[in-house]
Amino acid sequence: MIGLKSRREFLYVARGAKAVRPGVVIQARPSDAAGQTCRVGFTASKKVGGAIARNRCKRRLRETARSLLPLHGAPGVDYVFIARAATAARAWPALLDDVKTALLSLAPAAPAAEDQA
Repeated sequence: MIGLKSRREFLYVARGAKAVRPGVVIQARPSDAAGQTCRVGFTASKKVGGAIARNRCKRRLRETARSLLPLHGAPGVDYVFIARAATAARAWPALLDDVKTALLSLAPAAPAAEDQA
């Protein structure tokens, strides 16, 4: 996983698809960068809380991305994980489930059966 760093990259992904869950919002868009690795960024606004709460939320989201993106993320897609107010207090299994269902809903559609023939 390569990190998204600049505001321009975050704004690029923001114009793509998004999935909203109680513990997280995930935005996804096919990457404009060369390569087949997925890039990922994390953000938490001041609505989430103070600096300690925001950092805790981003640490939790980084760990969910580290464990679930290799399984459910699409190569060549940029992802932005946005913390919500409930991210810090959400039970770990529930947060993992939120991220997993969001990634599955953002997955590119599989080709139809007649296209494979």
